[in-house]
Amino acid sequence: MTQEIAPRRAWLGLAVLVLPTLLVAMDITSLFLALPQISEDLGASGTEQLWITDGYGFLMAGFVITMGTLGDRIGRRRLLLVGGTAFAVLSVVSAYAVNPQMLIAARALLGVAGATLMPSTLALITNMFRDERRRGRAIAIWATCQFAGGALGPVLAGLLLRWFWWGSVFLVAVPVMVGLLVLGPVLLPEFRAPARGRLDLLSVGLSLAAVLPVVYGLKRLAVDASAGTPVPVAAIVGGVVVGVVFVRRQLTLGEPLLDLRLLRNRSFAAVLVGLVFAGVAMAGTGLMATQYLQGVLGHSPLASAVLFAPMGLGVAAGTMTAPLLARRMRPASAIAAGLCLSVAGCVLLTRVDGADGLPWLIAGVTVLALGTGPLFALGTGLVVGSVPPRRAGAAAAMSETSNYFGSSLGMAALGVVGAAVYRSRMADAPAAARQTLAGADAAARDLPGDQAEALLRTAHDAFTVGLNITGAVSAVIFAALALLIRATRPTGPSHEEAVDAQPVAERAAA
Repeated sequence: MTQEIAPRRAWLGLAVLVLPTLLVAMDITSLFLALPQISEDLGASGTEQLWITDGYGFLMAGFVITMGTLGDRIGRRRLLLVGGTAFAVLSVVSAYAVNPQMLIAARALLGVAGATLMPSTLALITNMFRDERRRGRAIAIWATCQFAGGALGPVLAGLLLRWFWWGSVFLVAVPVMVGLLVLGPVLLPEFRAPARGRLDLLSVGLSLAAVLPVVYGLKRLAVDASAGTPVPVAAIVGGVVVGVVFVRRQLTLGEPLLDLRLLRNRSFAAVLVGLVFAGVAMAGTGLMATQYLQGVLGHSPLASAVLFAPMGLGVAAGTMTAPLLARRMRPASAIAAGLCLSVAGCVLLTRVDGADGLPWLIAGVTVLALGTGPLFALGTGLVVGSVPPRRAGAAAAMSETSNYFGSSLGMAALGVVGAAVYRSRMADAPAAARQTLAGADAAARDLPGDQAEALLRTAHDAFTVGLNITGAVSAVIFAALALLIRATRPTGPSHEEAVDAQPVAERAAA
C-alpha cells in the first residue's frame, strides 16, 4: 500500500509521470515521417513497412489489459520502471537496426514495454492525489501531454530528419526514460493491491487472442476496405468469438484479469462508451483530414503534420480547461457541453469545399478536438475514481483499451464511408481512379492535359464530399454521446459501489 504524500512531492512526481506519457504518444505518430528513409536504408518491402508501423500499436493494444492488472499486483512503480528500462534499451536497438526484421521485432517489443507505461502512470496519479479536485487537475495535465505528444510527434520527427538519420527518431526516448529511472524511485510512491492472487495466464492468452485479431482486422479495413476483405473480417469475427470466451471466464474467476463487474458502475460504463465513440469520430475525421491535406491540397507529409497539429493541440487545450469547467458545473454537464462544441466542429467540416477548404478544415478539427477535452480529462478521472484504489490499474487499462478500439474502429468504419462516397462519385472514371486518390493521380499521368485536369478535379471533389459526409456522421456520433452523458449523469463512486466492486473474499475478510 502507499501512504499520503506531500503535495509538493506529488506535483513533482506528476512531472515525472508525464514524461513517458508524452513519449509514448509521440512514438506512435512520429514514425510515419521517418518511414521513407527507413525503407530506403533497410530495403523494407511494403508488407515490412506495414509491420514496422503497426507492430508497435498492435502489441500495445494487446498487452494494456494485462499490464494494467499486473501493475496492481506486483507494484505500479515497479512495473513502470521495468517498462521504462525496456523502452530505453529497445529504442536503442530500433535506432541501430540493420534489417527490417530486426526493426519489426524491436518495435513489437517496444509496444509491450509501452503497454506497461500508460496504465501505470494513470493509476499512480490516483494514489498520489487523494483530493478529487487535485486529482482532476493532475489527470487533465496527464491527458494534455498525451494528446500534445501525438500532435507534436510528426513535427519533432520532421525537424530531426532534417539534420540526423532516421534512428534519431527512436533515440529521443533514451534521455526521457533515463530521467524517469533516476527520479521515479525518489518521487513516486509504490502501490500494490493488498490481496494479490495469481495472474491467470489463460486469461492473458485469451485477451491477446481477442484483442490482436480485432485490432488487426480493423486496421486492415481502414487501409483498404476492398482488397483482401475476407481476411480482416475473419480476423475480427475470430477475435470476437475468443472475446466471448474471455468474458465468460472473467465472470467465473474470483480474481479475474479484467474485473467486468466494474461495468455495473453507471459512471464507469457511460464514460467508457463515450471514450470509444469519441475515438471513432476523431480517428475517422482525422484520417480523412490528413488525406485531404496531402491528396487534395498537395501538401508534403511534414506540412500536413503541422497543419493537422491543431487537432491534438485542441484536445490538449480542452483537457487543460476542463478542471475550470468542473468548478462551475457538474462533470456530466461539462462533458456534454464539450461534446456539443464537437458537433459544431463537425458541422464546419461539412463546409470544406475543394481546394479552398483549408480554413474550414483547420477550424473544424480544432473546434471538434477542443470539445472532446472535458470527456478525456473529466471522463478519465471519473473512470479511475469510480473504482477502489486496488483496481485503479485495471480501470486505467480499460480506459486506454477503449481509446485504442475507438481509434481503430473509427479509421475502419468512417474510412469505409469516405471510400464508398468517393467510389460512388467516380463511377465513370478509369478503374484505377475509382479506388483511391493515388490511383486517380496515377491515371491522370497517362492522359492529355485537359483530361488529366478534369479527372483530378473530379477526384478531388469526390474525396471532399466524402470528408463532408464523414463530418456529418461524426456530428451525429457526438450529439448522441452528449445525450447519453446527460441521461446517465456520471458522477464519482458511491460507498456502496466501491464496496460492491470488491471481491467477495475481500469483503468477507474485512
